[in-house]
Order: sequence, then C-alpha cells, then structure tokens
Amino acid sequence: MRPNRLRELLDAGKPSVGTHALISWPGVVELIGQTGQYDYVEFVAEYAPYDLYALENFGRAVDLFDNFSAMMKVEQEPRTYLAVRAIGSGIQNLLFADVRTPEDARACVQAVRAESPATGGLHGVGMRRDVGYVLEGGSPAFIEALERAVVMLMIEKEEAVRRLDEVLGVGGIDMVQFGPSDYAMSIGKAGPVRDPAVTEAEHHVIKTALSMGIQPRAETGSPDDTKRYLDMGVRHFCMGTDMGILFNLWEDYGVSLKAEIDDVLDELG
Repeated sequence: MRPNRLRELLDAGKPSVGTHALISWPGVVELIGQTGQYDYVEFVAEYAPYDLYALENFGRAVDLFDNFSAMMKVEQEPRTYLAVRAIGSGIQNLLFADVRTPEDARACVQAVRAESPATGGLHGVGMRRDVGYVLEGGSPAFIEALERAVVMLMIEKEEAVRRLDEVLGVGGIDMVQFGPSDYAMSIGKAGPVRDPAVTEAEHHVIKTALSMGIQPRAETGSPDDTKRYLDMGVRHFCMGTDMGILFNLWEDYGVSLKAEIDDVLDELG
C-alpha cells in the first residue's frame, strides 16, 4: 500500500502544506507535484464536475511523486459513497463538508474506517486502485491503510461550533478546518467583511481542537496570511486554488496588456 505523506507528517508532529485543485485533469496534479513544494493536493470535489474515471486518474497523477498525497473534499451527501470511491481511487485523505452534529462526525469517520470489530467503520472490501484491484483487498494492510487515512471535518455551521466538544469528541477525527463564509451565513451575518463573531468562532475552533489533540488547518490566500495562524498554534496550511490563481493571473495580464496598448496608441496619436 502506498505511504500516506499527510499521515506521516501528522504522526511526526511536523507541519504540512497543501494546495487546492478544482480541475480534475491529471496534468494540473502533475504540475503541482513537479514543484516539489506541497505535501498534498486537495481535490475540492464539492465545487467541481468530475466522474469516477477522473478520480482514478487524479490518484494516478499523485502516485508519480514521492512524498506526495491527496485529499478530497466531499459534500454532505452521499458521504459514505464518495469517501469509498475517493479512497478506492487512491485519494488517501478526506475532508468532509457541512458537519453539524456528533452523529454527522461519527458518520464521516465510519465512512473511512474498515468495517471490522477492531475499527468499527462502514468501509468494506473492494477491487479498486488502492489495493491494486486484485492484490490486497480485505488484507490487514488494507485495514491499516484505512486507519491511516486522515479524516478532516469542516467546522462551518453554527450548530457545529456550538456543540464543538461533542462533535470533536466522537473519536477518529484527525484535523479540522474552520469555514468562515458558511459560518457567517449560518448565523445571519453573511457579507464581504468578516464579522467579529466569525473571527471569535474561528479562534474558538482552533483553541478547542488543539486542546483535544486535533490539528487545525488554515486556508490562506498568500504566505502573508500565515503568521497570525502560526501564533495561534496552527501548523497545517492549504494555500491557493487553481481557479483563483488562473482568474487573478488572467485579470492582471488583461489589465496590463490593455494599459500597454492604450499607452502606445496615445503616443502614436
């Protein structure tokens, strides 16, 4: 079974750096891997179109690089189906969106862990990429790989923040990510400017997670955003999204090109 880079870093107490991709084309994954700067790539499947062949090819592209792994962000339904298909495709780690209750959190963990007396999950044996199709399905190595899969929860709803101790106390949760936009909407304070109540909730989530031995992750738009999180004890970051990077680049290039054309035409009269 392939080593899980993100799990290795968590176990060693070391920081991790990831980046986001909405484009399932494996060429994007290869470009990210070729930089050698990221420990994993998160496929933000909650927002992107894809099929099951795309998931397998995403996993194959990750396998081209040592010390590299993948994560998939899945929406609230159908959690178990998407988790099984992601892991079966070679995407070793899962980020579950829209968690509200301890029951939701438990369902996320069970979707990842093997259905065995020792592990108590709902993940059964399959002939998929992660086990070489016919090589290690149902083996002890398969069960161990599922145990080493990183389970991360989005804490982004008012109820999840209010019941945070219960949600994080179900066991088997490795990481959390605060979602400010969803949280703001869930408390009736949606808008472009972050309300102080949202910042307070984020600090509460980070502090509580650390106190319970669960690692918080921060999403940042640039390296300049990291210091305030480092000061709070955060050591795991996911920076940049392929779609955002392309938009910003195209916008900057367009503005610069039009300005250059206008300047030259003005000079020519």
